[in-house]
Amino acid sequence: MNLIQLYLSNYNFSPLEQFEILVVYPISFFGLFDISITNSVIYVSIIFASIFLFHFLGLFNMNIVYSNPLSSILEFVYLFILGMVRQQAGIVGQNFFPFFFLVFWVILLSNLFGLLPYGFTVTGHIIMTFFLAFSFNLCFFLYGVVKHGLKFFMLFVPQGSPAFLIPLLVVIEVLSYSLRTLSLSIRLFANMMAGHTLMFILSSFILSFLAFGFLGAIPTFFVFVLLFCVFVLEVGIAFLQAYVFVILLSIYLKDGISPSH
Repeated sequence: MNLIQLYLSNYNFSPLEQFEILVVYPISFFGLFDISITNSVIYVSIIFASIFLFHFLGLFNMNIVYSNPLSSILEFVYLFILGMVRQQAGIVGQNFFPFFFLVFWVILLSNLFGLLPYGFTVTGHIIMTFFLAFSFNLCFFLYGVVKHGLKFFMLFVPQGSPAFLIPLLVVIEVLSYSLRTLSLSIRLFANMMAGHTLMFILSSFILSFLAFGFLGAIPTFFVFVLLFCVFVLEVGIAFLQAYVFVILLSIYLKDGISPSH
């Protein structure tokens, strides 16, 4: 039995074990609250530290004549997100731009860090994506109520609807508005979990084929090529999901700014 066969025989793998939250340092606040440091907390801290470091290096000694590659990337992302917010939510929507800019980087780095060896995908947990989506949607709702008062609730009454259909349409519109949080959070969570799980399964196939020695060389090569393609696809999805999340937030913000059908 070679080392790979011994390794596979002694361990049972699960594609979902990469999403398991592990306690690194247990901390209890007077025995009432559990504020233990987990791998999720560590990765969230690394993500925010990376965002700060990336922006610090990109903006350090920046001038019009010369800009380093990091500042060029920052400028591109800045203008891209700003243009998207303006297009979807108008000039007033620019007030929310700093939050959208930050959440774009948080989601993007969370997705990308999960692709690193022994990485942990923060956005692969529904509680994380739900918290982000719920916080923003609740903020947009409160913003609309404060700005427009009771007129905001006209958002749930489609203009030109027959009077006898209005009660049914209102229920449908309220349900649709409420489900935005779920659709936004599940879309990001499901894409991250599905892609990373597929990569884990393909990696386990490679180990299994290698256990056959020379006979497993050909299928190992094809699976490795497939794994590489999936990896490249996952990198693209990491960027795409960050973009989709922010653009949908911009669209939902528009309802709070101008609640009309």
